[in-house]
Amino acid sequence: MIGGELVREARRRSALTQAELAERAGSTQSAIARLESGRTSPSLDQVQRLMRLCGWELLVELAPFDDSDRLQARALRATSRLERLALNDQSVRQSEELRGAVAEAGRG
Repeated sequence: MIGGELVREARRRSALTQAELAERAGSTQSAIARLESGRTSPSLDQVQRLMRLCGWELLVELAPFDDSDRLQARALRATSRLERLALNDQSVRQSEELRGAVAEAGRG
């Protein structure tokens, strides 16, 4: 499940083998393999501990629901293909300008 996937990603980003993580955790390579494959379901505390042993911190927070993306999608659906294309072109130009400004600021 997701806990195992998070542990696997943290381990991979830290260039650790399952055996190396198991040694740090006082566990076995096969236990780490079972966890990463989803055959066992770790608690949130276990996931956080294993990720810390890999050098990563798992941050969990509650945030208010924001459905602005759905509202934007509805608004876009009401536009024509040509209008959507023009909006996309405008976004690309703005992104390029921003990238140029950031690169210029980095040189200065």
